[in-house]
Amino acid sequence: MAQPKETVVLAYSGGLDTSCILVWLKEQGYDVIAYLANIGQKEDFESAQKKALGLGAKKVYIEDVSKEFVEEFIWPAVQANALYEDRYLLGTALARPCIARKLVEIAQREGAQYVAHGATGKGNDQVRFELSCYALCPKIKVIAPWRLPEFYQRFPGRRELMEYAKKHGIPVPVTPQTPWSMDENLMHISYEAGILENPKEERERSWLELSARSRLTAAPLARASGRGVRKRKVTNAGDGATRCSALELFVYLNDIAGKHGVGRIDIVENRFVGMKSRGIYETPAGTILYHAHLDIEAFTMDREVRKIKQGLASKFSELVYNGFWHSPECEFLRQCIGRSQEAVLGTVRLSVFKGQVYILGRESPQSLYNEELVSMNVQGDYEPADATGFININALRLKEYHRLQSKVTVKQDE
Repeated sequence: MAQPKETVVLAYSGGLDTSCILVWLKEQGYDVIAYLANIGQKEDFESAQKKALGLGAKKVYIEDVSKEFVEEFIWPAVQANALYEDRYLLGTALARPCIARKLVEIAQREGAQYVAHGATGKGNDQVRFELSCYALCPKIKVIAPWRLPEFYQRFPGRRELMEYAKKHGIPVPVTPQTPWSMDENLMHISYEAGILENPKEERERSWLELSARSRLTAAPLARASGRGVRKRKVTNAGDGATRCSALELFVYLNDIAGKHGVGRIDIVENRFVGMKSRGIYETPAGTILYHAHLDIEAFTMDREVRKIKQGLASKFSELVYNGFWHSPECEFLRQCIGRSQEAVLGTVRLSVFKGQVYILGRESPQSLYNEELVSMNVQGDYEPADATGFININALRLKEYHRLQSKVTVKQDE
């Protein structure tokens, strides 16, 4: 084996790709420090640490970033009502800049010039990881094995990678019989690749991790949010149990909503690199928070402000999906969206049942809803006759447009 070149910090998951990459980097002569982020996934971290050390890692960092993931990445996305291409709640896209931030921090702490990751050369994650790393540490050097010809020509597919793992005694959870990729964090679980690359292939319920069979009774919840969800609370209307901390609340909602199959989607999306891909996602807590926040925001936010905010949310979702969390434009949008949330305060009552979130009611001291003004039984501070002029003014443009169209039609008929 060649003499050690430099130290590289590897974003390590313990799965097939990064386990093999760890050994491959050692073959290339690098000293490897493995970094495993605890971002809410079900993982035997002690076993993962032993495994990495057994594969030759010089040191292993296991960093719990789950609290900051919820508070610094998920909450801003909830504030934004972030939804990529109208369906995807950005679970993986939000996790990557959080993981990358700690990756760079460890590299700087260890004096490492290199970081490495196991993202493929066709996906979004390579962009997300590397843009984050370069933004946070411009001098860092990135090793992306799946983009190096000497790596991807040696391992053109999963089969070759599994053969390499077998040869080097690398225990991996993936087998030829279950060849799909799964990524889990607090926000969601995603499934892609393997048999799922055929968009006609139906998903199997047996391997959906967060969801259980839907119960036949609704689970009532009352969620109270502070200004812009910086303060938050969820109360179960059945047993009165309350969760207040960001992390505790999120874990609880994942459990409740997951049991009812909330947040399952099967979509084809547009990757940043230019191709379409099929992904299956389970986002239980995120789906509840999306609907609850959307409801209280509509209740408390001015109509025209909300229109502008919706445009900002669309751009924010695109930036996050494409890997620009640490960009100046995304930072600017987060500040704008945060400013819009100052009056978003109140309580939403909801229930979850058979995969759906049902809003039951809401109240807020910042409500713009005027019951007397809108009532069909009370005139209130509103003069119905004023609506005649309002309609006439708005009809003027329509009349003129169709008057012109009538002239054009007559001329064409002549």
